[in-house]
Amino acid sequence: MNILVKILLSSIAVIIASYLLPGVDVESFMTAIIIAVILSLLNATVKPILIVLTIPLTIFTLGLFLVVINALIVLIADSLIDGFYVANFWWALIFSILLSIINALLTDLSTDRQK
Repeated sequence: MNILVKILLSSIAVIIASYLLPGVDVESFMTAIIIAVILSLLNATVKPILIVLTIPLTIFTLGLFLVVINALIVLIADSLIDGFYVANFWWALIFSILLSIINALLTDLSTDRQK
């Protein structure tokens, strides 16, 4: 059940980010759910491989190259999913940053706060 909630929160974050950015277009909420699932799968499989392959560059840039890897993951998802359009690399970069922020906020709002 926890995975379903994370997917739904991620899809809401995708919808919000695409609404805020003119260079990103998502056709429907169902497409946003598919985007959330594909991004999760790409982050679990492709991203670790890219991180290992670019360790020297990541160290040289003090970790900032990881943002570029996130943008590349978004562009890969763009090429895989019909109904999801990202204009160029820079929109993918901004989208990945904004998506991370919105996801963090939604996750924080959805957790129970027990003291």
